[in-house]
Amino acid sequence: MRSGLQRIPASARWSIAALVVVIALIVAIWPRDTSSPDGALSAGQQTTAGPIPGASASVSPGDLDAARARAALAPCPAGTGPAPSTSALAGVTVPCLGAPGDVDMGAATAGRPLLVNFWAPWCLPCRRELPTVAAFAASAAGKVDVLAVQAKEGSENPVLALGLLSEIDVRLPSVVDTQAKIAAALGIPRAYPVSVLVRADGSVAKVLPTVFTDEKSIADAVDRYLGVAL
Repeated sequence: MRSGLQRIPASARWSIAALVVVIALIVAIWPRDTSSPDGALSAGQQTTAGPIPGASASVSPGDLDAARARAALAPCPAGTGPAPSTSALAGVTVPCLGAPGDVDMGAATAGRPLLVNFWAPWCLPCRRELPTVAAFAASAAGKVDVLAVQAKEGSENPVLALGLLSEIDVRLPSVVDTQAKIAAALGIPRAYPVSVLVRADGSVAKVLPTVFTDEKSIADAVDRYLGVAL
């Protein structure tokens, strides 16, 4: 007597084998939830550009208020008049990260030389650079303004961004470039970190796709491209 398997035609046996292989492949590539219970990255997970993996695009007002309170960022700049006709940021309005409300970038950044630092929550070089930028801002107060800009990539979760700034103890005034309007106006590459030196009249002096590792490097760039010695 032949076994049950032997009674199955050869063509059918090949079809069954192929189906088993397909099922195995589907199981192997099916996405898994590897996040830690508290939302932190598990060992082996990697951060990626664009939307944060696992981050919620819908953040509750209560969570955002609490994150803002913990971060205690410096107030976003506010303009006292219209933007100069020479301002690259004229007509650009973006949300403030540290408090409710929008910022008229052209008006708010006019009248004093400005360093704009673009960063993203998933960017490790940004994490290393931001404290240096904050230290420079403290030493340059009154001569050069400094504004941190959370880039569009990763802006879906402001709580995550505020948590990073709180963790590394950076209190820079910060806005969120949710639609990449600032990036487009200043002509930056979409790679981070990147800094832009803006003249007092709002025109762009220099785009610097550089990771600053010390205050002197920033001061040298400010002196060279903005003519401000510190």
